[in-house]
Amino acid sequence: MRWKKKSIGTGPAAALAAALTLTLSSCSMPTTAPASQRADAASDAKGSFGPVDCRKAKCIALTFDAGPGEDTPHLLDILKEKKVHATFFLLGKNHVLKHPDTVRRLQAEGHEVANHTWSHEILTDRKPAEIRAELEKTQDAIAKITGRKPRLMRPPQGRTDDTVSGISKDLGLAQVLWSATAKDYSTTDSALIEKRILDQASKDGIILLHDIYKGTVPAVPGIIDALKNRGYTFVTVPQLMAPSEPVPGTVYRP
Repeated sequence: MRWKKKSIGTGPAAALAAALTLTLSSCSMPTTAPASQRADAASDAKGSFGPVDCRKAKCIALTFDAGPGEDTPHLLDILKEKKVHATFFLLGKNHVLKHPDTVRRLQAEGHEVANHTWSHEILTDRKPAEIRAELEKTQDAIAKITGRKPRLMRPPQGRTDDTVSGISKDLGLAQVLWSATAKDYSTTDSALIEKRILDQASKDGIILLHDIYKGTVPAVPGIIDALKNRGYTFVTVPQLMAPSEPVPGTVYRP
């Protein structure tokens, strides 16, 4: 894979923002659409569709990266009020360890708890042992809090390769990319964040947001209400592909 990158300031926050400006336009890794895997599994009629049959419903998955953070409890209040379940890709260092009660609440309220590595290292730039440590440490930290290891992970910047996929498979992790992003690292304008997501929303899509940026959580109620008015049903990523289950090592992208 080759990536285009913009330079944005200095320091940890700027580094994360810069990392998130990279696009997936030139990704050469093979990917699987959740809807196509769902269709294959549905033809066998052996699995469970759960609370929503996305063959019939207009489904979309809401996902949040790089938390939990200070605003995540308020986000959970919003999701509970709106009766929406989301998928949270959590960072281990300074996030899972700092907010264990929020991690417990995520699971208790029916959200999918997933892995976003330990310290947001770009996995394709790391040696195999380092890649494994980035994922395994977060797996263990989440399991210690919730009693369950995640089954999904999102590689930082969406950057993955055969080595990352092989290690993910070993650890029981499927990889999840996205189809809609607000680039919420670049603005605190909640109305703009909402507009960007609404412009990109599509059936069986996966929305990428970050609950660590100040403009994001205030944008969520409007996003949910507008998409519900358009006939969308919000589901977790695993529900998007039901009755199939996420396959470890597979890279999912709508």
